[in-house]
Amino acid sequence: MTNNLQESQILSTEKIKKLWSKTYSEEKKPNWSHIFPLYHADIIFQDSIQKIEGKHKFKAMCNRLTKRCKSLKMDIINISKTDNIVMMEWKMTMSFRFFPPKPLYGSTRLTFDSEGLIIEQRDYYDLWGDIYDEIPFIRIIYRWFMRLFFG
Repeated sequence: MTNNLQESQILSTEKIKKLWSKTYSEEKKPNWSHIFPLYHADIIFQDSIQKIEGKHKFKAMCNRLTKRCKSLKMDIINISKTDNIVMMEWKMTMSFRFFPPKPLYGSTRLTFDSEGLIIEQRDYYDLWGDIYDEIPFIRIIYRWFMRLFFG
């Protein structure tokens, strides 16, 4: 296996799905405390908005999201594992303060180090597309712009 990684050192896809699904609920704020021990001290997290390096900064980012969210729920649609990589496809439903819940679709790549800790997490999603698709006039302009310049 990659980097002398033992199969037993990486969490099973079933365990990951269970842990990530219980991180979010429709009734209360998200809580990541049960998965923080799975992350390496030098975790590199990146998504459409930011790149964070270090577990301390990663935890701070999660805590900021917790404060902003009224509710947050994650449904894992597909999950697969190869060597030291786990890929998850998900639907995350979020609501902020006075706004109704909004689904966001994406995927996550988790990379495990030789000790079985998550050393890198890369989230892929189209934040603005999923938000703008709910606003009729803006949706038309945004999709036109994306097709014109990117597709």
